[in-house]
Amino acid sequence: MNMLKKLLLFIVAILIARPLYSQENCADDSLSRELQEVVVTAKQPATKLVGSTLVSTIAGTNLAGLGTALDVLAQLPLIKVQDNDVTVIGRSNIEIYIDGRPMREEMELQQLLSSDIRKIELLMSPGAAYESTTGAVLKISTKRKFIQGLSLTNRFQLQKRRKWSVMDYLSLSYRIAGMEFFVNGTVNRNNSLSKGITTNTLVYNGKETIVGSSQYNSYPTTVGVIKAGFNYAKGSQSLGAYYRFAPEKGNFLNSGTEWLDNEPPVNRLIAKHIGASSHLASLYYENVFADKYMLHFDGDFRTSHSNTDVATTYPGALTEDVNSADKRKSTFFAGKLYVNFPLWNGEFTAGTQNSYTRTRLDYNMLSEQVGEYIPSALSIARQTSAALFFSWAWTFGKLSLSAGARYEYVKHDFCVNGKRDDDVSRRCNLLTPDVSLGYSFNDNAQLSLSYKAATVKPPYSQLTSSLSYVGMHEIEGGNPALRDERMHNLQLFGMWKNFMLQADFVRSIDTYAYVKELYPADNLQLHMHPVNIDVSALSIYLVWSKNICRWTPNVTAGMYRQRLETGGNRFDKPIFSYYFDNTFALPHDWSITANMSGSSCGDMHTNRFGATVFTMDASIAKSFIGKALTVKLSATDIFNTANNNWTMNTCGVFVDKRQSYDRRGISLDIIYNFQPRKSKYKGSAAAEEEMKRLF
Repeated sequence: MNMLKKLLLFIVAILIARPLYSQENCADDSLSRELQEVVVTAKQPATKLVGSTLVSTIAGTNLAGLGTALDVLAQLPLIKVQDNDVTVIGRSNIEIYIDGRPMREEMELQQLLSSDIRKIELLMSPGAAYESTTGAVLKISTKRKFIQGLSLTNRFQLQKRRKWSVMDYLSLSYRIAGMEFFVNGTVNRNNSLSKGITTNTLVYNGKETIVGSSQYNSYPTTVGVIKAGFNYAKGSQSLGAYYRFAPEKGNFLNSGTEWLDNEPPVNRLIAKHIGASSHLASLYYENVFADKYMLHFDGDFRTSHSNTDVATTYPGALTEDVNSADKRKSTFFAGKLYVNFPLWNGEFTAGTQNSYTRTRLDYNMLSEQVGEYIPSALSIARQTSAALFFSWAWTFGKLSLSAGARYEYVKHDFCVNGKRDDDVSRRCNLLTPDVSLGYSFNDNAQLSLSYKAATVKPPYSQLTSSLSYVGMHEIEGGNPALRDERMHNLQLFGMWKNFMLQADFVRSIDTYAYVKELYPADNLQLHMHPVNIDVSALSIYLVWSKNICRWTPNVTAGMYRQRLETGGNRFDKPIFSYYFDNTFALPHDWSITANMSGSSCGDMHTNRFGATVFTMDASIAKSFIGKALTVKLSATDIFNTANNNWTMNTCGVFVDKRQSYDRRGISLDIIYNFQPRKSKYKGSAAAEEEMKRLF
């Protein structure tokens, strides 16, 4: 509390001192320094449809003063932000690029200031140059800076929900001529608390049986990130590299109970200790020759280690304690080379993308009794991938066309306890085409239709035969026999004046979903694990956005409905949802946001999610000292209405989970920048989707 009081006193001091600074300080932008007599008034943000890409201009609009890139994204059409997690409505598996390089961690969006963003592009139909599994791509472009020398940015955040959390980010860079050196670091101490009750109902030994548990989960984690590198640009050539080290420590504690039918609940305590670290080295080279041929190379190497110890005890009961430990080590390296040049009044891109992945999981069950049905296991997965891709984009008057294809050879080997599993190991030859056709009737009306095929590989965390102890009657595990998903996506996108329409039909063959079923053991055991399923889904969303003086409302309403039948059960209840985002740009560099949302009860894969009728987040921000300092106060889930309730009815087991989010709270952000500069690192992901599966 002393720290909070000091921060509040600091803010008051700034408010008092502002009139003194306002006459003596000027903005950091060099154009403002040279043209101090020019006053630029912020306009409302403009979003337009170019082919199948939504382009939003940020610089000079009221969104530029919101704080960070996350704050800006939360106010754009079809983009949603919750707890630093960015999603695109109606899309899964999105990729985010900042100045052409992939976002490696969510902290980057918190570190990027909204005042440094020039524009944001949302690619709804990514071409063959991206992984075939990519549902959408966010490309953030920052403003060019002219000031050379030292730059500094610091951001401090204090957050209070059920627990206190604190984060501090510091960035330093120095630029002279065409060379830039940078180093930044982040320390994040986060603590969350969730509560819930889970009941499983089934027929066991001819009678209805209930297996229940309660959870009271606390998960404090400390994460650090340090990153250093350089960029060099001269003429048509540029190159750069960086190294990043990220250690992490976490202590998970679940104090709950377990019960079977009408028996008295048994107290249970689960303590999990996690120690992990990762190393990442990345480099790029780019050259433009003959004034039209652009050659680009990206290379990545990453390795990670994690050790997890889990102890499950039952205080006051005769049940044996259960202890387990696992060690995971993963290695990944990749390279991507492509060339871009004009061809037949269009733009042609061709390249190759290759990667190698190895992950090793050593799981040890230390309880002899439980080890009879959850054995220790050493599993090793190796994958080699080699891909060729090309894409061509062409525009003729009001008509635009893009087409591409991607061929990929994949070799996957899976071993358990030193023996190769021939049923899981496989060789694949994959060809995934894409095509998009767009037409612009005028500046206020555009329409595009696109088709894309994709092969989606399941995460490595699911391709494992290891089992985890959850309770006396529950276990969880992966499925090494999961097949790759074949997905077909047909999309219609249109814009007319202030309205946008997005409609998607997706047919997925062998996607995966979770089921819970009886596990063969000497006593009652329920096993949750993923299986392959076929599902078709239709989603339709209508967006309306209009600038009204200093107010920018953004309304989205839509529906998701799937057709899925498994085990004699149908999962086809539609989910209706709405989002109502509001941005207010007030005089004297004040800005306010108020975002509301809700959704109905409905099915997604094998889960039926509960309804959340209404939730609301809000923030108020103020800039000082020529916008060098920004102070923002935010409130999330103001009315404490968010929940994570869901049910699942599979394989004769009905699961009912009631869990409350740890979202209601407030946070204080203080951002200071001294001659802030963007990084000119132009590298991109050598194999972004493969890295996501691994890490």
